[in-house]
Amino acid sequence: MRRLAPMLLAALAVLAVACEKKTQPTGEGTRQPAAQVPATAQGGPVPAGDDVIVLGEVGALTGGQATFGISSRNGIALALKEANAAGGVRGKKLVVRVYDDQSKPEEAAQAVTRLITQDKVVLILGEVASSSSLAMAEKAQAAGVPMITPSSTNPTVTEKGDNIFRVCFIDPFQGFVMAKFARENLKLNKVAVLQDNKSAYSIGLTEVFRQKFAELGGKITGTESYSQGDTDYRAQLTAIKKTQPEGIYVPGYYSEVGVIARQARELGLKVPLMGGDGWDSEKLFELGGSAIDGSYFSNHYSPDNPDPRVQKFIADYKADNNGAVPDALAALAYDAARVAIDALKRAPDTSGPALRAAIAQTKDFPGVAGVITLDAKRNAVKSAVVLKVADGKTSYVTTIAP
Repeated sequence: MRRLAPMLLAALAVLAVACEKKTQPTGEGTRQPAAQVPATAQGGPVPAGDDVIVLGEVGALTGGQATFGISSRNGIALALKEANAAGGVRGKKLVVRVYDDQSKPEEAAQAVTRLITQDKVVLILGEVASSSSLAMAEKAQAAGVPMITPSSTNPTVTEKGDNIFRVCFIDPFQGFVMAKFARENLKLNKVAVLQDNKSAYSIGLTEVFRQKFAELGGKITGTESYSQGDTDYRAQLTAIKKTQPEGIYVPGYYSEVGVIARQARELGLKVPLMGGDGWDSEKLFELGGSAIDGSYFSNHYSPDNPDPRVQKFIADYKADNNGAVPDALAALAYDAARVAIDALKRAPDTSGPALRAAIAQTKDFPGVAGVITLDAKRNAVKSAVVLKVADGKTSYVTTIAP
């Protein structure tokens, strides 16, 4: 349902690596893959003047979470394209300066510093990975520049300060969703956990899942750890197998989960795997193959949603991206950009304090990944969906409300 041809993904990855960390501002929001950015534009000046408003974007266009960054960039590009086609904001054209953080938190922090000091952006969009957003948030908060993360779910991200916002639900809710689903829908009594001990995202989900699953009457048979970038998980999976779980919660990213699924099946672990929105990538099917079938993960939206607003977004995204169906990261980034645009329209000016106040007032905003109302902690209050993986695609299972 959300397939992207593996050959196309491979080509994008190879070409993206050949580029520098910067991509040129995409003034009309039109999708512009890193591979197509002219070398002369890499370090070129951002369009400036009275006729433009410059936004900043940081994402993983290369590295272990590259599909997240590419999807997010495409979602943001579509939102800006639509806004500019409708006349822009305050009579000005929106442009965005995009930086590739290579899936590294330290690069994300440096990119934000460049956006603030060199590019003079009024607002920052990104990141997906919570570890990178945490690194970015410190810089943005100190500079008084509002930042909206589309999809970082670790609670501490927005705790960095009153300039930091998100349009997604947070890990305490997402961990509860899968604990509830495991107990009430899958009827599991015993579950093991395999977490990434270097990921704030994975650690946060593990903590909540363990607590909520136990509160619902389930038993955690054991918790094993790995580090992002590992390729052999057999020792941890062997230890898990000895505890005889009925399911395994793997709150990591697709880049590791697909391999974990293959190795689990090789070792005779046939129980369902469960995870969070970090699974949401076409690459999961390529890496996991049939081994990932019968697994479940919580997510922000489903392309199966018949809502006309959602279906229009999907159609427009496909038209701009060679027929690719948008994943949740694209949908959330599209929503984040639209929330930013809405705030730019409502704020009395484009100063940091004015934009911060306007964003904080966001209520009942019609996002494609759910209606967005920001609470006092600058987090979105919204429902989650559970998706099942089978035959190289995902299918909608259920919705769980806060």
